[in-house]
Parts: sequence; structure tokens; C-alpha cells
Amino acid sequence: MSNLVAIVGRPNVGKSTLFNRLTEKRDAIVDPTSGVTRDRHYGYSEWNGRTFSVIDTGGYTEGTEDVFEKKIGEQVGLAIDEATSFIFVVDVSTGITDFDLAIADLLRRTNKPVFVAANKADTSSLLPQASEFYSFGLGEVFPISSASGSGSGELLDALVESFHEGEADRNEDIPRIAVIGKPNVGKSSLVNALLNEERNIVNEIAGTTRDSVHSRYKAYGFDFILVDTAGIRKKKKVHENIEFYSVLRSIRAIEESDVCIFMIDASEGMQKQDLGIYYMIEKAKKGMVFLVNKWDLVEKDHKTMDDFKQEIFKRIAPFTDVPVIFTSTVSKQRLHKSLETALEVYKNRIQKISTSKLNEALLPDIEHYPPPAHKGKYVRIKFITQIPTHVPTFAFFCNLPQYIKEPYKRFLENKIRQHFSLHGVPIRLFFRKK
Repeated sequence: MSNLVAIVGRPNVGKSTLFNRLTEKRDAIVDPTSGVTRDRHYGYSEWNGRTFSVIDTGGYTEGTEDVFEKKIGEQVGLAIDEATSFIFVVDVSTGITDFDLAIADLLRRTNKPVFVAANKADTSSLLPQASEFYSFGLGEVFPISSASGSGSGELLDALVESFHEGEADRNEDIPRIAVIGKPNVGKSSLVNALLNEERNIVNEIAGTTRDSVHSRYKAYGFDFILVDTAGIRKKKKVHENIEFYSVLRSIRAIEESDVCIFMIDASEGMQKQDLGIYYMIEKAKKGMVFLVNKWDLVEKDHKTMDDFKQEIFKRIAPFTDVPVIFTSTVSKQRLHKSLETALEVYKNRIQKISTSKLNEALLPDIEHYPPPAHKGKYVRIKFITQIPTHVPTFAFFCNLPQYIKEPYKRFLENKIRQHFSLHGVPIRLFFRKK
């Protein structure tokens, strides 16, 4: 099970400061691109070797405190449905407020782990004031300062200890394919088109969360688990928070998948909200297939399809080695091809390339076009190997790894893709001293 930690609390208690402290430990987890929807409110964190997703619910609270009581029921209620654990941030300098009590009451009703972070305990004289928050009945209270970081280590130790190691029925050898996309792009139609063909071969997998649909699909030579985010329409509390809710569900589905079928609307093109979802998939290093839906509604000539592809690649550069399939869930055009392609991407993602093959293919390219010299010093790459991780990761051993710059890293990635089939798969490169 993926771990999604929601930071909850009333306004101005320091949720966003704590969020920034948790997520800044990993490089470039929040894309700086202007207009990427809500990108500053979710990210990835790592502690004691455990990685997890973090979402700052405060980033979605709008309006003044006059309307906050209504927002508690919406934002925190949605987070309770989707998150696996919570950091409940309160303020030791102001003590318990009615808003804190309302949130605590909501959190008590869930059987998920809650960690009370008594924030702004910046001096030792404020530490005793944290004890009043035990009255919530939510367990241990952790006095912290999200500004300085003091006390956050103890909080994170307890948080990661609560994580599930994984489900016994995870079926590690079966691909997990998620259907991802913004609301109303056609996810429900795609899922229904797939699952309605052979209802008797679909079964719910025990142990999955009650709101996230995981269906085993086994027909026409396919065998995979479908991680469905199309259930947004079933929620009672969505209303104006549909974007917030879709982000929560998308994060969970992306984390639990191997490959994402990422749907965009052909009649709208690649929008900013689509770009935000793309960055989530790319940062999580999951396999990816673009599925351009509603293609039947677009006026076309012989160049339309290629122009549409190039526009997508322009928006998502530099990673453009991604399959793009044009479909219509109404006519079921190319749906079979989308599944075939997703499973090909899965095979690309799990392949293991031997060290000998990597070096035979790449060292001649490196010798022909070596890294640029830096201040008269020459960088020499000695050998390359694939690191055994869930994400295709390659280590380059050299004498001066610190002098290898971004353009040369892109050159090496392009050469790896040129020699080996990694279509649709984000990869990682590391440079280590020999």
C-alpha cells in the first residue's frame, strides 16, 4: 500500500512550513513551472529510508475564518478518505481552539494513525504547553518547530514506523496500470469500456482501500490489475473541491501503479492541469502512455495527429520518449492498442540490462564524445552499471563526477534510450567516483 500523509490543521498553524521542511529533502520534487496546478501542495519525502507522499491540505483552504468551519468538513473530510495517515498541526502559542476541536473530532472517527504536531514550540519554556493537546485523545503529542526543525525527527520516526510494509496479496509479478487524468476527460468511459466487455473475469482484490478500485483484468491475452481513479463522481463531498479530490486520488493511484495511462482531452489539448498531473507521474518515475481521448470530435487532415503529438512533446520536454495513442472511448477505437502499449512500457520498466551490454554500447559513444573539460581537468567515465531498484537507474563511475553538467547528462540518457528499449519510462542517472 502506498503511504499518503496529509498535513491537516486550521489556518496559520505552520502546515505549509512543515510541508516544505518534509519535502525539501529530495531534489526538485515540486516543479517550478508557472501555472502547474497546485504543484506547491504535494510532494515526496524520505525518512529512515522510507519514501512517502505528502499533501498540504492547507494549500486548498480558501476564504476567511468565517467560512473555515465549512471548509473543515470538506477538505479534511476528503483527506480522511484518501490519506493513510495524518499529521495534525496545532499551535502551542494559542492553545486549543474550536477549530482544532472540530478537526480532532473528525480525526478520532477514523482508524488511521494520527500524529499531533504541537508547532511553534521554539523555546524550551513552551514545551510544557504542548501537554494540553493530549486532551484530544489522539495519542502522542510531538512538540516541534517547523521553522527550525527541532522535534521533527521524533515525529518522523513515529510516522514511518506506522507505515504498512505492503499488502500480502500485492501480486508483485502482475502489472498495475492506473487510469489517470483530470475530471471529465473520459476515465470512467475507458474503465467501463474495458471492464464491461467480460464482467465475469473481473474480481475485486481483497485488502484494497474501500474507495480505490483495483480490478483484475484477464482477457484477450492481457493480465493486469487496473487501478481506477474514475470514481470521483461517486463522492458526496466533492462539489467545488473536485480538483483537490482528484489530486488526492491521482497521487494514490500513481503511487500504487507501475504504468499510468494518462488521458487528455483531444478537444482541449494539453492544459496546465494536465501538465501538473504529468509532473506527478514523471517525478514518481512511473511508466507512462498518453491516451488522447475524444479524437472523433476533432477535425483532421493528414498532419493533425503529428502536430498534436509535437505539441505534447513541446510541453513535456525534455522527456519526450513517450507513446501517444489517439482514441475514442465511444467508438472504442484503439483501446486494445492502449493496453498492449501499456504492457510494453511495463516490460521496458522492469527490464535488467547487463553491465557488459551497457558498457559495450555506451563506452564507444562516450569516447567519441567525452564530457567537456572543466578548468583544464578532464572527466573520464570508466564504466556503467544498472542499479537494482524499482525504477530504471544507471550509475556512471568516473574520476570527477561533480563536473558532469546537465547537457551531458541528457546526452547520456539519449544514448541509453537509443541503444535500449525504454520507451515510456522515466529513468535516473547517478554519477559516482571510481
